[in-house]
Amino acid sequence: MEQTREFEIFLVATPGLEAPLQAEAVEKGFADAKIVPGGISCHGGWPEVWRANLCLRGANKVLVRMGTFPAVHLAQLDKRARKFPWSDFLRTDIPVKVEATSRKSRIYHAGAARQRVERAISETLGAPISSDAGLRVLLRIEKDICTFSVDTSGEPLHKRGHKPAVAKAPMRETMAAMFLRECGFDGSEPVLDPMCGSGTFVIEAAEIAAGLNPGRSRRFAFEDLHGFDSRAWAELRKDGPSVNLDTVFYGSDRNAGAAEAAATNADRAGVAAHTRFQCRSVSDIKPPPGSTGLVIVNPPYGARIGDEKRLRSLYGSLGKVLMSRFSGWRVGIVTSNQSLARATRLPLLPAGPVVDHGGTKIRLYRTDPLP
Repeated sequence: MEQTREFEIFLVATPGLEAPLQAEAVEKGFADAKIVPGGISCHGGWPEVWRANLCLRGANKVLVRMGTFPAVHLAQLDKRARKFPWSDFLRTDIPVKVEATSRKSRIYHAGAARQRVERAISETLGAPISSDAGLRVLLRIEKDICTFSVDTSGEPLHKRGHKPAVAKAPMRETMAAMFLRECGFDGSEPVLDPMCGSGTFVIEAAEIAAGLNPGRSRRFAFEDLHGFDSRAWAELRKDGPSVNLDTVFYGSDRNAGAAEAAATNADRAGVAAHTRFQCRSVSDIKPPPGSTGLVIVNPPYGARIGDEKRLRSLYGSLGKVLMSRFSGWRVGIVTSNQSLARATRLPLLPAGPVVDHGGTKIRLYRTDPLP
């Protein structure tokens, strides 16, 4: 694996969260990070690919563009695929899964295109093809241009590797991190989530403040690529400078099991010393001692739990508690229903973009510091 070789690196974004992911990539020093359909494009060598997987909180996947060529029929694709330098990327002993998509192209049968590429890889390189392989090669055919990419992440990046206990309707870690960023959170203030579920917002906030890499506890598909340098990777993975963290991050939930699960998850993530979880209802929450910060919450939307009338009352009491007790705190509410957000009667700023949360369209509603 040549350390100096440059690639186009594609960071897959959650639809609607491209802007904060681009801001994060720029902040972390990824070259030419720009928004393109589906995510963020940037450039770099293998160490940058590893670093993207290790340290970016908002990316769902990190793909490397291996090569591009035109093809207008299957025979042409077959010929090009057999000449492609697979051995620069893939190993002969690691199984590969091939996935193909086709759009506005004369090669319109994605399944047939996939089979040609599978045969080319198995017959020219000798690598086994398996539908449940952990290493994925992606073929995209768009307007007769074929692009080969390799998924260097493996499991989606919201799977941080240290969170076994999950409450109902969990917020994905990648989304939680980007919503925190959209609320202006930079790690220097307390965060409180009064409906914390399995603790995702609180744990992400504590990790950000502590300077912990989100991918520190897991392995990645790039470890199975040709020429992977395990020594250089181990060097990159070494913990960065230890942050002297005196901020505490708070979560509460009326479900005692959720609060316990959140505490377990925080412990597994290594941030138990900087988090506090309690079993309490929304009406009982109070600002913790010390400076003001951010209240961020992902309440029930109604699609899954209960009726809107009951939820309006829940959102109304949340808004009342925040307005009466949390002067100087900013608020972020993630919900699918604008009328529920308005039921809080909080001084909401214009809503953020629509975000796709597993098929449910949600938005972030924010406030400035409350009066």
